Amino acid sequence: MNRRNQNIVTQGVDYVVIWLYAILVAIGILCIFMVEYRPETDWLASFLDGKTSYSKQLIFAGVCAIAATFILLTDSKLFTAFANLFYLLGILLMIATFAIGKNINGSKSWIPLAGGFNLQPAELCKIFVSLALAKYLSRQEIDFSKVRSQLVAGAITMAPAVLSILQHELGLALVYTSFVIAMYREGLPAQILIIGSSFGVLVVATLILEPNILAVILTIIAAAVIFVLRKQIKKKKRLLTIIITIWLVCVGVQRFVVPYIFNNVLECYQSTRIYSMVGKEYNCEDNKHAQDKSSSNKNVRKPDDYNVRQSKIAIGSGGFFGRGFLKGTQTRGKYVPEQRTDFIFTSLGEAFGFVGCLLFLLLYLFLLYRIVMIAERQRSTFSRVYAYSVVSIFFFHIAVNVSMTIGLFPIVGIPLPLISYGGSSLLTFTVLIFILLRLDADRQMVLR
Repeated sequence: MNRRNQNIVTQGVDYVVIWLYAILVAIGILCIFMVEYRPETDWLASFLDGKTSYSKQLIFAGVCAIAATFILLTDSKLFTAFANLFYLLGILLMIATFAIGKNINGSKSWIPLAGGFNLQPAELCKIFVSLALAKYLSRQEIDFSKVRSQLVAGAITMAPAVLSILQHELGLALVYTSFVIAMYREGLPAQILIIGSSFGVLVVATLILEPNILAVILTIIAAAVIFVLRKQIKKKKRLLTIIITIWLVCVGVQRFVVPYIFNNVLECYQSTRIYSMVGKEYNCEDNKHAQDKSSSNKNVRKPDDYNVRQSKIAIGSGGFFGRGFLKGTQTRGKYVPEQRTDFIFTSLGEAFGFVGCLLFLLLYLFLLYRIVMIAERQRSTFSRVYAYSVVSIFFFHIAVNVSMTIGLFPIVGIPLPLISYGGSSLLTFTVLIFILLRLDADRQMVLR
């Protein structure tokens, strides 16, 4: 090994991020241990036998440590040179799951590997999309103020999202929308964000209000806007046409588009979870997928909000300071479904209470702040876009997962970064962070 490679892991690397990463991974293993450990077993032996989830997560952590070291010893130019190839590989792996994929919990998005392990290409594709988006936006001829460039960047991020939806992985598909944060940093017009946010508000309003009442409200808003802008409308007749067009689109969305999505695109359980978030009940008899299943199975059970209710009970039972290590009754009693994966945050809430959760979230906040600092000190557009892609992915996962466990967001199956059980998830977040650290170590270089 030459002198440059010997100095790679000692010079230029942000060790604060490495320490934060190591602490979060350790907390994740601890949380899984709290959920699965039984007093009658030898805890040391159970950690080494590779049969329990926490022992497997420890093995995953070891593999990730090797991968992280390898990344830090890699030339940064490798990531720019092979970014598009990696992206193509990720898309091909996602397509391959339709032929050789394994169905787990209703989602055919896993490729079985040796030793009983499974690979989820949709998770790894987040790395490849980050690199491909950074590669595209760093090209000298790209003018991101033009619609064509924005559409190409959107296509890069949305292609894996579409494949994830076809694999019934709505949660992972939503993650790819987080790349809009990175694109906004690079000049994506604020109007696009406003339109997207307005659509979200309209969808929520459609779920909460009766169709006729919402239509009347939209009409009153349109009439009020016309009244306020009446002088401008006299000068520019086109303005009236724009207002009426927006009103027609909004009414059309709430009358036809939203019901179609919930009844024909989403699964019955997905629609039910979204409706339950706003305190409404969804009639599965209106859902096309539920009707198809009912033709072969007469006893189709209507989904409910059991997961969220149990999650709230577990977190609430922790109180201010928590019940203590290995003293949780809800999480250790296996009342909360998917305890070691999607709802791992409940084990922290019950064991360490509000104070423990606050300190834990502050760790995440510090990590996000540190990544933004790293992003802003890059000379290379490639490195900056990649860094913002990483912080976008982490922020989305954290916000949605925590909100999901306390009932502020529908259950969409998104893991908590570096905490939830799973080799694919842990490897993905590890690679995302350490590629960032490798690029940051060479931040004086201009990469394209």
